[in-house]
Amino acid sequence: MRLLVIEDNADILANLADYLELKGYVVDCASDGLTGLHLAATRHFDLIVLDVMLPGIDGFSLCERLRQGECRDVPVIMLTARDALEDRLRGFRTGADDYLTKPFALPELAARIEAVLKRSQGGNKRLLQVGDLAYDLDTLAVRRGTSDVHLGPIGLKLLAVLMQKSPAVVPREVLEEALWGDSPPDSDSLRSHIHSLRQQIDKPFDHPLIHTVHGIGYRLAVGSSVLASEESKA
Repeated sequence: MRLLVIEDNADILANLADYLELKGYVVDCASDGLTGLHLAATRHFDLIVLDVMLPGIDGFSLCERLRQGECRDVPVIMLTARDALEDRLRGFRTGADDYLTKPFALPELAARIEAVLKRSQGGNKRLLQVGDLAYDLDTLAVRRGTSDVHLGPIGLKLLAVLMQKSPAVVPREVLEEALWGDSPPDSDSLRSHIHSLRQQIDKPFDHPLIHTVHGIGYRLAVGSSVLASEESKA
């Protein structure tokens, strides 16, 4: 699981990152709103821990922008010393999934992260559906129409990111980060895996779901856009 922690207090940020890494999470950090927004838009995260009082863009505004973009489904836990009811309500109105007031115990934050992740992965979010393509995240079963699709581990991970972001365009960098973290292989590796995924997902069927947005990345969606074109020879 990869977390993004956005906190302007350097000591608190370091403590949070160290503790959460000890709990087994991969943690990226940002100390201001603009950096946090950039990371959230260009990398894949399972949850965001967001301080309210930030330089550049405050946490409320940042959460609203996340919910209006590709991170609309990424869980957000807000951290703040502002414990008035109206502040908490504002946090939930802007899209936060949970709200933790400072000071707090690190084990409580870890427990809340675990609980929010369980909720976000439950119910309909465990079954991804785009058109006639379905992916059950619990059983790892993939079907298109009435046909079973058999994918390897990288193909399953790649498909999950594309379906979770659908119909948005997913930049190459986001896909490479989701597949290989900070150490992606050569530049042709992603193209090769997209090609393999197309052979399974698109080739046997009447219409493609995976589209290339040249110079940017890929999208998985029913139909195409003026920016997207099928990379039939990828």
